[in-house]
Amino acid sequence: MLVKIKLKNSDDSVIVDDTVYDALSADAYLTQMDFLNNLRKHSSGCVVFQKTWKRADNNGFKTETIYLHKLIAERFLSDKRSAIKNLAGTKNSDKLDCRLDNLQWRSRSVASRQRKTSSNTGYTGVYRENNRFRAVISVDKKSHHLGMFDTPEEAAEAVKAFHPAIVIPYHHRGSDLAVFEKGLAGSGIEVRKLEWYPKA
Repeated sequence: MLVKIKLKNSDDSVIVDDTVYDALSADAYLTQMDFLNNLRKHSSGCVVFQKTWKRADNNGFKTETIYLHKLIAERFLSDKRSAIKNLAGTKNSDKLDCRLDNLQWRSRSVASRQRKTSSNTGYTGVYRENNRFRAVISVDKKSHHLGMFDTPEEAAEAVKAFHPAIVIPYHHRGSDLAVFEKGLAGSGIEVRKLEWYPKA
């Protein structure tokens, strides 16, 4: 059976298995925080619990953030976690679907390939986050954050300013790489395209 939990700051609900709901309801620490009644939709689309605590030494405050999908994966799917596959995520990319059958441990590269953006910016490596744009490039299979920008054009310029000799566009299925290539035309940066996704 499935249980829908209404989110505190949204009309949305998150779906969990009844066994997960029962276990979380019985957890003394989570019950003390009223965890299940204070789940919120984060700006990333994930379901989170956030609470600000006064530090024991009265020296400021501390915010605790618990991601629901990660908590469930750690408690119920820990045997499937490995040194490489250590990031929790959903198989169907629906962050409000936290059923055990829909959760998985993924490598960073797979998680990046499966990440969905909130808008199609027209630029590879540029992702919309709230009202700003993040520029990210990959060098030697490692992601490098170039910064947050007000427009997608500024973010694309950041990639250009970095000026690598070769760029291998990391992109979402269906992205128009011609836009990216056109943006780098005449820059002296070689664009190499790889098949990131298996052919259907």
